[in-house]
Amino acid sequence: MKRRILHLFFPTRCPVCGELIGAMERFCAECTAKLGVYSGSFKIDGADSFTAAFNYNENVKPAVFLLKNGTDGNASYALGGALADRLKADGITSKVDVIIPAPMHKKDILRRGFNQSVLIASEVGRVLGLPVDTKSVVKSRHTHSQKELSRVSRAVNLKSAFTASPEIKGKNVLLIDDICTTGSTLREITAALKQAGAASVHCACCCKTLSRKYESEI
Repeated sequence: MKRRILHLFFPTRCPVCGELIGAMERFCAECTAKLGVYSGSFKIDGADSFTAAFNYNENVKPAVFLLKNGTDGNASYALGGALADRLKADGITSKVDVIIPAPMHKKDILRRGFNQSVLIASEVGRVLGLPVDTKSVVKSRHTHSQKELSRVSRAVNLKSAFTASPEIKGKNVLLIDDICTTGSTLREITAALKQAGAASVHCACCCKTLSRKYESEI
């Protein structure tokens, strides 16, 4: 109902091409047809599963840009909803009881003003009816931007950068990030969660890169 009311004053637009769409739509029909559904078999060390909605390429890149640069529009609704659908289709929903978005360091949140993974996690939580926990995992050490680093440097950069609360012990976690490139971020957070006693960790992201061509852009 809220989206329909907002649509009357701020018409909903496709987060890829900007065309007007219905209040409850995610993308326009033309852009939906171009989006590449992720069908890979990527694995995160220590995680119980990995799920992604789309391949990261030029067709979805505009929506990701809106999400990451604070001009969200319909991006979190569209990307988060698509990820929620994929999680249901893959049977992950019944295996988790709490959603944790990949945290940002407090310095980065102050600079950017928001955490895009929280926006995605909130939408997934709304669709799936699962609680979102933004406090049990923190990024306790500030690191260099991942997009500036090589695959090996990414892993070293994030080593021991995340801390998980003992409150997570025994819980089945759905860990959400916006984009997965090498998996370094998800791997380090998974390790922190397992060390804190999480019963299981299922990783998910809106997009997965398929080649190094796009790694320098995210």
